[in-house]
Amino acid sequence: MKKTNEQIAMRTARHSIAVNILLATFKLFAGIFANSAAMVADALNSVTDLVSTIVVMIGIKLSGQGPDEKHQYGHERFECVAILIVSALIAAVGIGIGWAGVQSIIAGNFDEITIPGLLALVAAAISIVVKEGLYWYVRAAAKRIDSAALMADAVHSRADGLSSIGSLVGIAGARAGFPIMDAVAALVICAFILKTAVEISIDAIGKMTDKACDAETTNAMRELILSHENVDGIENLRTRTFGNKIYVDVDICTDGSRTLNEAHEIADIVHDAIEREFPKVKHCMVHVSPT
Repeated sequence: MKKTNEQIAMRTARHSIAVNILLATFKLFAGIFANSAAMVADALNSVTDLVSTIVVMIGIKLSGQGPDEKHQYGHERFECVAILIVSALIAAVGIGIGWAGVQSIIAGNFDEITIPGLLALVAAAISIVVKEGLYWYVRAAAKRIDSAALMADAVHSRADGLSSIGSLVGIAGARAGFPIMDAVAALVICAFILKTAVEISIDAIGKMTDKACDAETTNAMRELILSHENVDGIENLRTRTFGNKIYVDVDICTDGSRTLNEAHEIADIVHDAIEREFPKVKHCMVHVSPT
């Protein structure tokens, strides 16, 4: 039996939660027993991935609901709300990492830092590999069902992996006699994470503000409409995104001597062709103007 998009998303999210629980527990154990504050902080950082995945699950669940009296166009934008929350969590992680690096540089007490054990270094390396693997796993599911919220969760996994790179650099630097490397790496990783948070926020905001489709999609729609033998031209073609769905309004031109029934039939054919060729189109309104 073929799984629905929501079932795929929920299954992927549950797998992500299970992996993050195991990874966070392992990193916390490694941080405590290897005497690594960086790894303890990295373990706590992994907890934000659990929160973001839960937020994504709620967003996808709400966005999958059909129209009702108060939301007559559906609930797709709840997924965008989930993305914005996840981006805020990602930004918080980046700011926290950067601020810790700044404080460490200002304090300058690098000689007082306790040398962490080898287990912490191993844990950081494992975390990087696992988080990158989780990123590709969740990303594949997100692309399969075209879920921006799930994609944001995948990006959060990669951001968590970047923080583990900072831990790896810091732990390795401390063991090699250069503890300042931890602070420097933290600032660089902070910049990458904040850039990621801004990018996914801009994408979500665009989907919540009736942003038009890209030029390639619009031109493809235009060519499809004009390919109908009874369509003489297009007066206006407007598109807008609504969550991960597309709404289309088009004014087509046809011979004014046609009967109302004939004009209506042409509009129906154009309407059905657009929704058939562009699966992301949820609603299409075709208006006929006489030439």
